[in-house]
Amino acid sequence: MAAITLLRSASLPGLSDALARDAAAVQHVCSSCLPSNNKEKKRRWILCSLKYACLGVDPAPGEIARTSPVYSSLTVTPAGEAVISSEQKVYDVVLKQAALLKRHLRPQPHTIPIVPKDLDLPRNGLKQAYHRCGEICEEYAKTFYLGTMLMTEDRRRAIWAIYVWCRRTDELVDGPNASHITPSALDRWEKRLDDLFTGRPYDMLDAALSDTISKSPIDIQPFRDMIEGMRSDLRKTRYKNFDELYMYCYYVAGTVGLMSVPVMGIAPESKATTESVYSAALALGIANQLTNILRDVGEDARRGRIYLPQDELAEAGLSDEDIFNGVVTNKWRSFMKRQIKRARMFFEEAERGVTELSQASRWPVWASLLLYRQILDEIEANDYNNFTKRTYVGKAKKLLALPVAYGRSLLMPYSLRNSQK
Repeated sequence: MAAITLLRSASLPGLSDALARDAAAVQHVCSSCLPSNNKEKKRRWILCSLKYACLGVDPAPGEIARTSPVYSSLTVTPAGEAVISSEQKVYDVVLKQAALLKRHLRPQPHTIPIVPKDLDLPRNGLKQAYHRCGEICEEYAKTFYLGTMLMTEDRRRAIWAIYVWCRRTDELVDGPNASHITPSALDRWEKRLDDLFTGRPYDMLDAALSDTISKSPIDIQPFRDMIEGMRSDLRKTRYKNFDELYMYCYYVAGTVGLMSVPVMGIAPESKATTESVYSAALALGIANQLTNILRDVGEDARRGRIYLPQDELAEAGLSDEDIFNGVVTNKWRSFMKRQIKRARMFFEEAERGVTELSQASRWPVWASLLLYRQILDEIEANDYNNFTKRTYVGKAKKLLALPVAYGRSLLMPYSLRNSQK
């Protein structure tokens, strides 16, 4: 888990001694937030997770703010009791996935892989299933598809199968039939997932994923969590704070990173921990989804949805009505700058992990990271008008990003470079 440190903000009269000890055990401290004199030590405090990186502190009366305020990933009740944060819940999943991969990499006695049995596949049926997955990936994610063509055949086909399952899951609540989807429909989809993981796929596209799962240490939990994200979209249109939004981003996008790491593979020369690679994959998913949210504010508002932290909107002097009115004001610009800064922090966290992947897998991941991060640049170029202007990265910029991504994919793992200093 990320180190937790105490930083200035709301009063916590009942803060437990155990929590304080945890805070004292931090390994990385943001110097801009530490009390520098006795006067500052009298300030009030909150808990801040350095996993989100430190954005600074609120100023004391009469002071000028040094940076944006910190947002805590650890909820604390009025009585001072710590509540498990979304970050910690997700990190528990990360640890489980990392442990599964590490067990897989140890020498194991020969086992018979699961083979899809209950589907009456025609001759060359699996080959056709993977081919169809590739066609779908090419149709809906052209840049990513191009990147997968640099992977080995087995990895390429596996990534296609995962992509298609995720797309089909997303289409349940965002596709043309979304208005007819009910919670029971998602329950049935989850039952299909359970069958798929036990080698009993429902159709040919399921068979491709079932075959992939039989060959890689892929856990069912991230897949179930993605379905939970779809359930959230059926019942929830507002998010109280970033802690709630973080969990949503994990459900719908962070899970993809956890699904993909076992297939992408970790470079054999990497000195990074398995957990850190999974955490970076998670960070990239979170960054991509935060970027989607910031790009689609106007579009989501027209559907009655606001995927922005309500408490941070209120702090910025904004309300739901401001979002629905869609007028760019100085308050909105200031709010957006802080949201973009947070998204970029997650991209930065993801970067080091990308270098630890197997070299043949890095190019499409780098391409995704660089292209998605450019969306944030385009929002700024549009003067933060994400209400009525559709933000996109032009074809020329996309093409220019591809050789840059390929060049970065050739760099040695960050952990190896760091160890040679």
